[in-house]
Amino acid sequence: MKSGKIKHVGVSNHTLSEIKRVQEILGDAGFKLDAVQNHLSLLDRTSEQAGILDYCKEQGMTFFAYMILEQGALTGKYDVDHPFPADSVRAQVYNGKLPELTQLIKTLKEVGEKHRLSVAQTAMSWAVTKGVLPIIGVTKLSQVDDAAQVAASTLTEAEVHQLEQIADQTGVNTIGSWEQDMRKD
Repeated sequence: MKSGKIKHVGVSNHTLSEIKRVQEILGDAGFKLDAVQNHLSLLDRTSEQAGILDYCKEQGMTFFAYMILEQGALTGKYDVDHPFPADSVRAQVYNGKLPELTQLIKTLKEVGEKHRLSVAQTAMSWAVTKGVLPIIGVTKLSQVDDAAQVAASTLTEAEVHQLEQIADQTGVNTIGSWEQDMRKD
């Protein structure tokens, strides 16, 4: 950073107090924290609940959200009748939760239809509407087009609230073993 070769600094999987501490350290050296990357989805809003999203907005930091689609569980591709492949890690994490996700997937589909978005696009649009930048895995050209459509969409406040309410009712916890519950700071 001092030589000018590093222009931007970000942290990942940090709590609010850790983010503030990094800012303090960087600030003392004449630098600033530019970005935070944490897990954020309809099923894990702990970064929002801990005040990290608001803090990032106040400080002009970009919040990059990973696992927006919960490894495919919020795409509409997988459900009770079409689970993840049994021998996959995703199956171990999500297949047992698919019954609880049924209503959320249905609601994502209903909200998305109003905006001409797929289930996955609606979950991404929720994140964009929250003011964060979702990190999405793209393996097909059509997914780039899908992301562009998401970038041009905005859900209403009522739709965001509806999705969050249904997501809360699932009772599904997707905090990974490598992650902290951001609310326990």
